[in-house]
Amino acid sequence: MSDLKYEHKPVLLNEVLNGLNLRPGGYYVDCTFGRGGHSEAILQRLDKHGRVLAIDKDPDAIGSFRDQLAEEPRLQLVQGSFTMLEHLLAREMIEKVDGVLFDLGVSSPQFDNPCRGFSFQRDGILDMRMNPEIDISAAEWLNSAKENEIVDVLHRYGEERYARRIAKKIVNERINNPVQGTVQLADLVKSECPVNRNSDKHPATKTFQAIRIFINQELDELKNVLSQVINVLSPGGRLLVISFHSLEDRIVKRFIRQESRGDHYPPELPVSHELLQPRLKAIGKAIRPTRDEIDQNPRARSAVLRIAERCPT
Repeated sequence: MSDLKYEHKPVLLNEVLNGLNLRPGGYYVDCTFGRGGHSEAILQRLDKHGRVLAIDKDPDAIGSFRDQLAEEPRLQLVQGSFTMLEHLLAREMIEKVDGVLFDLGVSSPQFDNPCRGFSFQRDGILDMRMNPEIDISAAEWLNSAKENEIVDVLHRYGEERYARRIAKKIVNERINNPVQGTVQLADLVKSECPVNRNSDKHPATKTFQAIRIFINQELDELKNVLSQVINVLSPGGRLLVISFHSLEDRIVKRFIRQESRGDHYPPELPVSHELLQPRLKAIGKAIRPTRDEIDQNPRARSAVLRIAERCPT
């Protein structure tokens, strides 16, 4: 894969490679293949016995590399949700793996393609689906959802202070002018948000984030797959999650903390740590990109990497 050209640099690459504690003949899962940067770097450090299973919802990501990857026998690339993790490994008759990586959020090619509707930097169709072949688009939902439903999504997934004003504006606007484009939605949001001169973020940033998370059920899928990771990691295997906003990071942090505590006993019982049988242990503290990386890749600025290791059973 070394001759492939990638459209973006993978975030926290060196930290990921170190955090995985790679074994040359190990089996690793890249649950968010994107444009393959992390998978490529992992494969470069594996021997002929090593393997990588890569998963991605986006048919564009799969299609971009299907022909090139046909020559890489150590990599299997699958289109689908990472919630299929246990199923896919069972299908390959793999009981345990040595590492599982998640690089959550939207990839640079998805942001940069106006036809995908993830960004308001250039006008495009308001789609926002990771897999545009299934479910409903953001535009379809916005033009049919009740006002209170929109308010709830903006509050819950975007922590948007002006959610009610924005939702009311959308519902009133769509009566005569259905919300179809990214710039159209961004302008609607901007018209309802007071100017914040202390922030360099566009007023529509939280709204776009909230709708995208909702449309793709991102937080629910993350919760679903984390419990599967526990079942497939071998003792000493590593879980790595790169998140890009507080809601994702909160889920990951709580999951690692809960699994590091082990079984629950009444607080009055004198139980040793060994008897609690924790299933994970946190490895270090949260890791963030350096200033140099942020300067080279501004989209890395909000990235947070958390690492945990499967405890012996």
